[in-house]
Parts: sequence; C-alpha cells; structure tokens
Amino acid sequence: MRTRKVLLVIGFLVTWTYATYYLLLRQTGIHTSRHQSLQAYKLNSQARDANLQSHHLAKNVFEFVKLKYLEKQPPQVASTPQISIVAAEISAELPEQHVAKAATARIPTKTYLANGEPVFPVVVFACNRVSVKKCIDNLVQYRPSVEQFPIIVSQDCGDEPTKEAILSYGKQVTLIEQPDLSDITVLPKEKKFKGYYKIARHYGWALNTTFAVGFEFVIIVEDDLNVAPDFFEYFLGTHKLLKQDPSLWCVSAWNDNGKAAVVDAAQPELLYRTDFFPGLGWMLTKDLWAELSVKWPKSFWDDWIRHPAQRKDRVCIRPEISRTRTFGKIGVSNGLFFDKYLKHIKLSEDFVQFTKINMSYLLKDNYDNTFLRRVYTYPIVTYDELRRNLIRIEGPVRIQYTTREQYKRTTKMLGLMDDFKSGVPRTAYHGIVSFYYNKRRVHLAPNANWKGYELSWS
Repeated sequence: MRTRKVLLVIGFLVTWTYATYYLLLRQTGIHTSRHQSLQAYKLNSQARDANLQSHHLAKNVFEFVKLKYLEKQPPQVASTPQISIVAAEISAELPEQHVAKAATARIPTKTYLANGEPVFPVVVFACNRVSVKKCIDNLVQYRPSVEQFPIIVSQDCGDEPTKEAILSYGKQVTLIEQPDLSDITVLPKEKKFKGYYKIARHYGWALNTTFAVGFEFVIIVEDDLNVAPDFFEYFLGTHKLLKQDPSLWCVSAWNDNGKAAVVDAAQPELLYRTDFFPGLGWMLTKDLWAELSVKWPKSFWDDWIRHPAQRKDRVCIRPEISRTRTFGKIGVSNGLFFDKYLKHIKLSEDFVQFTKINMSYLLKDNYDNTFLRRVYTYPIVTYDELRRNLIRIEGPVRIQYTTREQYKRTTKMLGLMDDFKSGVPRTAYHGIVSFYYNKRRVHLAPNANWKGYELSWS
C-alpha cells in the first residue's frame, strides 16, 4: 500500500510536468512578432529547465522507493517509534534543499570554574513567543552565578519581536539563532505535525552547537517554563549522580503527576527514580548527547527518546514537587493536557539546599534495596477505601493493578495522568507510580512478580 501511494505521487509529478510544458508552449502562439518570439524562446527554455528538474526529482523519489520498498532487504528491528516513519525516512534521505551553514555562536567558552566545578549552560529554546521574557526573567532572578550558569537562548523561526525581547537582556543572556529556516518536506498527512519536525531540527542544532564548546552538562528549558527558587541548586545537587550511576541518563525538574492535590508539600526535598522521561526542564551529559546525536530523529524527539531502543532501561531523577511549571497553553501541541493537568502542577516555593543532602539513596542498588522492597510490604487497599478514608492503619499503602484497563480506570479516579509512552506510565519506576492522597503516601503498583513494561499498553 505504501509503495502504491508513492508511485502514484511519482505519476502525478510526471503528468504535471508534461502538462505544464505543453501549456507553456501553447502560450507562445504560432504567429508571433520578433519581440513575442523572444519571449516564447525564454518561456520554452524555462519549461525545459522545469521539465529537467522534475525528472531529477522523480528519479530521486523512484530511487528512494526502489531502495526502501522494492528491493529485498534482510529484516531489521525498528529502533524508533513507528510515528510518521515514511515522512521521516523521505525527509532524511532525499537530497536536502536550502541548508544554511551554522552561524558562529557567541557562547561562553569556560567549561569549568577555578574551583573545579563544572559550568552548566542553560539552553532556552525559543521561537515566536515574546512571552519568553517570563521564562528569562525567572532564570535571571534565581540564577546564583552568571559564570557557572550562562543562559543561552536558542531561537528558531526568525521572529523579530521575539528576537528583540531576547536581546533586551543584553549581556545577561547569549542569543544564538538556528540558521536553517527552510521548509521541511513531509507527506500530506503529516503537514499538521510539521512543527514537531522543526522542533527536532532546532534541538539537534542547538545541542550540537552548545556541546561542541566542551561542556560536561547542559540544562534544557523551553520558553514557556517558570522555574522554582531552587531550580539551579537542584541541578547542582544531582549532577554528580549522572556520572556515578550508569543506569541514570537524565535529571528532570518536572513531576508529571505534580498537581497540588497529589503531592506532599511537606517534603520538597524528596526525589525519585523514574523509568519515564519527563523532560520540561532537564539535564543531560555530553556523553549521552554523543550517543543520541548520531541518530537524532527528524520529528517527535521526546517520544523517540522514550523508546526502549534509546532508553535502554536507563532512568531519570524527578522531584516530588516540580521545579518547573508551564504557562504555555498555546503552542505546537495546541494545549494538549494543559487545562486538565499542566496548569494545576504545583511549583515548589521552598529553597532546598540539595548540595548539602546525601543523594546516594538515589543510586540504583541503594534505591532498589529500599524503595522496591518497602513498597511490596505495604498493605493493599482499594480506591474506594482510600477515597472514603476507611483505612485504619497509619502509613503508606498500595493499590494493585494487573491490566492496562484497570490502571487507566484507577488513575482517572485519582486524578493522575493515565497515558503510556512506549508502555511506561508517567512517573513510574518498575511499574510503580507514587503519589500523595488524603495525607497518605500511596503506591499504585503491579504484582510483585512484574515482568516489565508492555509496548502494547501505549
């Protein structure tokens, strides 16, 4: 079916070319003046050039189809989510057009402080929203050191009002501009997703540009995020974990289930391991980027990064109370989840001195020997008992689920996010989703003999 559609596209291109050529010839007329003959000659030359270009395009498309779908190839295991895969392949393998050279960025070059501590560039991704000022104001307000946390605003889209807003901060921030503003070729059915293709292109360029300086870490922030007072302290206190524990691949400031009603406001220092990639204010290492950059996707980078082929059973650190909060209802995702979940996320107002806390409890062996073992010692209760406060014992409890439908039904009743990405529930660790409800710690957990995530649950 896919081959037939592509061949139909080729047929349409060839037919359109010859029809255009014929019409251009007719317009020259049979009896023309000397001046008209000259015009006809020019039109004829233009038509031949257009015909030749269309032949080349049709040849490229045909060769792509022949290579990808007509020739026999050994079976391959998919390494990315099956999202718009045909469009991604075509955009990746057909000759690219109008590719601009990367402009020299004025990024600070100091990668370590005099005391040996690393410099953490904060890359803010911006496009055409002047409200990026809300984000930058927040970052500048809480930044403890200009030298250790240079703010780099990477702008796509070429929007002048947004650029002026960024430049108004002077030397407090560095502006770099994504140079390739060319359109991206996608299949007709993918046009509504074109924004995601441009975002992936922007991320790839900006991270390549920033890590090329030699930084060990980069903190990523979107232009519609506010940050908590201890946002920078949070990453200062956790960055060493990424070097100590190979099972960790990111630190995120975001809790997907961070609504005020389901977090413990009395424990702002509490952190978790999670199999789910949260994003929305996160830190990665240059080693991870070296691994991902060579296979960076053409679109939907966040779904791609959550796929088992990329995640490789690695996990992120996430907080009990979010250190970021989004104010961007309007964007590429058109407010997806915003009204129902995102606008209700609680932003931490406390300043926790994470650099003075022993973070070793988050290392894999320590965490698994305590957190996982304890969860399965807690008594099992039902949602109704929890909701009606009929549980007579004190302390944490467990609600058990065994099927996808049971999980989704329970999370909806609890007000938690109920979706899966590559089979992983949001905030889950080994299938366990931890939250706070009616002044009690609750763990929504699978059976103790849990065998792993099921891709079919997504």
